[in-house]
Amino acid sequence: MKKTGLLNAPLSHAVSRMGHTDGLVVCDSGLPFPPDPARIDVAVVPGVPSFLQVVDAVGRELQVERAVIAAELPERNPAVFDGLTTLLEKIGRAQGAAIAVERVPHEEFKRLTASTKAIVRTGECTPFANVILYSGVIF
Repeated sequence: MKKTGLLNAPLSHAVSRMGHTDGLVVCDSGLPFPPDPARIDVAVVPGVPSFLQVVDAVGRELQVERAVIAAELPERNPAVFDGLTTLLEKIGRAQGAAIAVERVPHEEFKRLTASTKAIVRTGECTPFANVILYSGVIF
């Protein structure tokens, strides 16, 4: 039995298969799913687990080179934006490499999800609480 790190088997598997520049989406409960990426549903009830909890857990295991968010996030959901910004800075410090953050319109964000390896649906029920984490390399 695995005793540390990501305990959700499909999520752990998805992170272990990430290569340089592969994308992994962590999203709220309302983001539409394109047909190709693997769907990893960790939502239990509204709010559980939260978007930030899942990003934090993934960030402990995935080397993150860059992130993409919806341009609407800072204005439409400032609490999640502030929490995500703080969390990405913390992950960057822990991995020894800052994480570049790009903002794109929400419609473009949804298009980008189609080319990712997996989409992780959380219990988050607030708007625009979505991020694409792109894998870096550890050397």
